[in-house]
Amino acid sequence: MKLTTAEAKARADEVRETSCTIIRGLFPVSVIDAWNEAFQPLLLDAIEREGDDPNRGANRHYVTLPFTDLWADPQIVDNDVVMSVVEELVGADGVMCQLATDTPLLGSDYQDLHRDTQLLFPESGAETPPYQLAVNFPLVDVTEENGPMEFAAGTHMTPKAEGMRRIEAGEAPLQKVFMRRGDVLIRDVRHIHRGTPNRTATPRPMVVIGYSRRWLFRPEVQIRVPADTLARMPERAKRWLRFNPVFENLAEAVKREESYRAFAY
Repeated sequence: MKLTTAEAKARADEVRETSCTIIRGLFPVSVIDAWNEAFQPLLLDAIEREGDDPNRGANRHYVTLPFTDLWADPQIVDNDVVMSVVEELVGADGVMCQLATDTPLLGSDYQDLHRDTQLLFPESGAETPPYQLAVNFPLVDVTEENGPMEFAAGTHMTPKAEGMRRIEAGEAPLQKVFMRRGDVLIRDVRHIHRGTPNRTATPRPMVVIGYSRRWLFRPEVQIRVPADTLARMPERAKRWLRFNPVFENLAEAVKREESYRAFAY
């Protein structure tokens, strides 16, 4: 599947206007199911390490994925459809800076309404064109019961206080995002949103691939790239990964050193 230039621009314009767009059925379900199976040991390890202090609130875990093996599959991390929209929004010279998951478990709660980043110039109060994106896709179907994200459309281009006022007044109602395995959400992370409780016994992993404009440095996130993995990546992916650290030693590369707790603004 590929998008024409006009289709990619239309998707990007939808993000600019509403804050997000969903591309249905983009990734093969068999690939997503393989990711979910491989993810379960990483989740169990995170639960054991974090204990009673999970990094996204009660029974909600942020887990970085190692950039190797199936996690570095070009049909996912260098997908033509996704990249055509991303490039429309943050430029063809942007950077891929994040590969991780957010997973609520049974016993999780509503997050506070938040944005995932602050303004480029907080003292100005002024919004700008997009500079930071999240590409999200679930490893299980997202339903009413297992913790869908809620967001308020259009609040990425208003001051947060005004966005909160619009939500409280019913002018920008919260919308739940239901997705099936293979669906992809591209969003401007400035929109006001929150995670909701997972009321089932099955974890609900949501993958996030972070993209930014080339000049935006986010010290809290990075992709630790094994040299042999980088050598096998397509040229476009190599370009988007260019500012991440590269390791000759695989064991060193796959260490989970990302510490991303201050995520809400």
